[in-house]
Amino acid sequence: MPNRNMTITVAATVATMLAGGALVAAVVVYGGLYDVAASEQHLQPTFTVMEVAMKQSVRLRASAIPTPPLDDEQMVLRGAACFRDKCVACHGAPGVAQDDFGKSMQPLPGPLVDAPRHWKPRELYWVTRHGVKMSGMPAWEHRLTEAELWSVVAFLQRLPQLNAQQYAQLVTRAPPAPACGADLPGAVLPLPVPGDAQRGRQALFQYACNACHIIPGVTGGNVHVGPPLAGIAGRALVAGKLANTQDNMVLWLRRTQEVKPLTAMPQLGVTEQDARDIAAYLMTLH
Repeated sequence: MPNRNMTITVAATVATMLAGGALVAAVVVYGGLYDVAASEQHLQPTFTVMEVAMKQSVRLRASAIPTPPLDDEQMVLRGAACFRDKCVACHGAPGVAQDDFGKSMQPLPGPLVDAPRHWKPRELYWVTRHGVKMSGMPAWEHRLTEAELWSVVAFLQRLPQLNAQQYAQLVTRAPPAPACGADLPGAVLPLPVPGDAQRGRQALFQYACNACHIIPGVTGGNVHVGPPLAGIAGRALVAGKLANTQDNMVLWLRRTQEVKPLTAMPQLGVTEQDARDIAAYLMTLH
């Protein structure tokens, strides 16, 4: 009997603590007590917890990624071009300041000159490819080719050795802008394969489709800029013009303004494979 009473007491205490915690959280959230302004820094404990959680998460998920050779000079130069075109605005470089939006973000996207001291190459690759939630770090998986992702990592291995003058000299040897991106003409991409619906779901929010559309299975706000996509697989037409087939959906995603010149929907630079994947996912939305 004493053991049973002890169990009941412990269970009641835990339940009370959980209920109290949930009540406090509700007051903070619905009372607007948490200051979301980027003009105010995170509290140091908040920042520390986020940083530790991020590092441990990356290390776990990158642990099995094989690392290719990273010492080829052409690979480094290609990475320098990608870094110049895609990364400097937020992270800066030796002798080059971040752009204003990079300086003003919270958490601050700091310089990467010491990144190889804190991260293994496979971890830098993972962060570059997948990005980091609740920070300004984007996922570049749908923007850069696989070779370009690794070229950025190769360049980051060289970056700690560069002063401002050496960085400037290296960048002048790199291909001129725009020189990096999966949507550039001539980008070397794998041959398209049949659409992967799960990857298509990811591509939908990587191309910011959920900024305008409510999409089943994709987290987003209650937006009404574009029509909701629930049931799109059962509609007769794509964009009110094309028969609703997977190939026509790919055409619409890739050549939006050509298919319907007066549409407000922008042409998003969707690659062939990403369009096939997105179309495959949309065709599951009956």
